[in-house]
Amino acid sequence: MRTGSSPGSPRLEADALRARDLLERFDRQVRRQPRGDRVEHADGVIRVTDAGWVGIVWSELAAADADAVIAREVERFAGIGPWEWKLYSYDAPGDLAGRLQAAGFEAGDEETLLAAELRDLRLDASLPDGVELRDVTDERGVEAFLRVHAEAFGSPPDTDGRWLLDTVRAGRQAAVVAMAGDRPISAGRVEFYPGTDFAGLYGGGTVPDWRRRGLFAAAVARRASLAAERGFACLQVDAVAASRPILERMGFVSLASTTPFVHP
Repeated sequence: MRTGSSPGSPRLEADALRARDLLERFDRQVRRQPRGDRVEHADGVIRVTDAGWVGIVWSELAAADADAVIAREVERFAGIGPWEWKLYSYDAPGDLAGRLQAAGFEAGDEETLLAAELRDLRLDASLPDGVELRDVTDERGVEAFLRVHAEAFGSPPDTDGRWLLDTVRAGRQAAVVAMAGDRPISAGRVEFYPGTDFAGLYGGGTVPDWRRRGLFAAAVARRASLAAERGFACLQVDAVAASRPILERMGFVSLASTTPFVHP
């Protein structure tokens, strides 16, 4: 007995249509209309220079003038410190990654852009005995969130605590922390993109000795619930290799790859 879907099957065609629709909506609603206190539109690029992130979130360049635009942006950001050009696999021209590296950018780890309609997700909010999932609302919650990040990823947090608390209180995002007694063991945040269908998942991680026990999935489920309460229909996430299979089992679909190119 054969199982699965063969090439050209209705299921695969439906999945491809779903992915194309999600990518078109994400690119139009999120990448081309970024939310932030300081957003700048220039020929071929869109910049964000917020406290939480600085760089190029969208670009569409012609091969003939791509190098000139890159040079212009390097000059624009001179003196600001490290900044990022967020490259997606469908961005033009096709050799943009090589051009960025030639201009002094360093490529970070490639991630997979995943997205899903909330109604299509298979979510499991169950937690191990003795574990409680809490929403971050104050300084103590932020401290717990940052402790998880440092222990889970073995590096200093990439999120500023004051920015996180300010944006949570302003309703621009939410964060959750799983607690085993007094110890924070898993965390994640969700950013809300007003005027779009999307909310974005960020910073999801679990400390090493508590992995493979459903905490990551429970944090996704809680953040999906928070997004649904605010009227959002879709979630997107830039997934690392370790989390991609978990998210795909929940119903997320792969749309593209994305790589951060950082100029020092």
